[in-house]
Order: sequence, then structure tokens, then C-alpha cells
Amino acid sequence: MSSIQEITSLPDWERHVTSLPPSTLLIVSFHAPWAAPCAQMATVLSTLASEYPVTEPRSTSWVSINAEDLSEISETYNVTAVPFLVLIRNGQVLETVSGSSAVKVRNAVETHAAKVGAPATNGAATATDGNDGEVATEEDPEKKKEELFKRLGDLVKAAPVMLFMKGTPSEPKCGFSRQLVAILRENAVKYGFFNILADDEVRQGLKEFADWPTYPQLWVDGDLVGGLDIVKEELSNDADFFKPYSIKSNGEAAAAS
Repeated sequence: MSSIQEITSLPDWERHVTSLPPSTLLIVSFHAPWAAPCAQMATVLSTLASEYPVTEPRSTSWVSINAEDLSEISETYNVTAVPFLVLIRNGQVLETVSGSSAVKVRNAVETHAAKVGAPATNGAATATDGNDGEVATEEDPEKKKEELFKRLGDLVKAAPVMLFMKGTPSEPKCGFSRQLVAILRENAVKYGFFNILADDEVRQGLKEFADWPTYPQLWVDGDLVGGLDIVKEELSNDADFFKPYSIKSNGEAAAAS
């Protein structure tokens, strides 16, 4: 499976670009450490990259760039906000995606990158009816579900503590998500998060995957803890429930995101 390489200098960037075959799709993710949506985008891209096998010649290449540290590269691609994705092949920009919409990112990558062994119909099987020559498309629901569950299995383990919420920690879109973010911050928990409003496939699929119908959902070490009420109950039974995942700085709680 493919992984994301962090580019830390201009020479690193130039070496990487010149090493790629002309047919390789280069996916460049611009980020900044202070921007909370970038953490979500990193999770999305890591999961997406894992779906593309490493082949020769390479079909895809995934890199991450700190937009502020490497401003020369950012300016080249007109990066004015993060997260920002640029898709390049043979030196030509094919598409850019600004913002943290997982749906837009997935669609952009799948539009320009053909998975090895995948038909041109993005995974749909084609067949003629034998009469008028019209082509019908048919998807295998079980295979689609299997692929989704594999993606979800990777997502829930993207960080030791993963919060699937409505909105982002800086802008929660429901009261329960806001309260759970507050609890994590009060306990100085370092956590990853996923905005389920940005990806309806994850939003609906995780309910079945987790056998838990509501959000927010908190996962620890790949296992579901539950929603807000369950988290409160765990803390009432064990005040040190989050202690293994807590970070402290000079004796004070550090912000988790």
C-alpha cells in the first residue's frame, strides 16, 4: 500500500518530482500544524493512500508539505488556505481541492488515478445484454461494503484516541460533540478526529460497522467506547480513564487540537 512522504526542503521536493515517471499521479497535500482541519485531512489521505498499491512504474505518489515552511512551493501552486490538495501529472496541474471535504478529495483522486487492476468504470462491472449492445453497469454491494469496512477499520485506528463527530473541534455542529471535545480537552487528551458531516459514506457506514447508531463516537485503541453518556460513565467509574492518552506541559493541560 502507498504511504504519505513528508517533504521538508526544496531540494527534497525537486528530487522527488524529477524521480517520478511521467505517468505517475502526484498527490500533494499542503498543511499547517495550527489548522485543525489538516489533522482530519491527514487521516483521510492516509486511509485513501493505503488503497493504492505500490507498483512499478508507480501509479501514484503521495506527499505532504508544510505550507508555511516551504512557502516557495506554496506560492507556485497558489496555496492561500489549508488544507489544500494539488494533483499533478508530468508537471501539469490536473485539479486542486481546497478545504477538508473528504468526498471532494476522494472524487478528485479517483478521477485521475486508476487503481491497478481496476476497470475504467471505477469498480463497476460491465456487461452487454446480448441484444442491442447497450452496456449496463452493476456494482457488487458485498464488495463495496467490504471495501468500506476496510477503510473504516483503518480510520478508527488512525490515532490511539479517535473522535468521530459532527463538525470539527474548533466548530462543533452539535451540542453532544461540543461536550465531548470539552471533556477531551479538560483531560488533556491527544486525539484525532473525523468530521462525519464531510463524508456521508463514513457517516452511514460507521453506524453499521460500530453497531452504534448515533454521533459522536469515541474510539480508543481501535475499540469503540461509545457516545457522550458512555464516556461520562467511564470517567465517573475511573477518573484516570484518559490518563494513558493525556499530555501535560509544565504541569498544565496542553490543548489536544
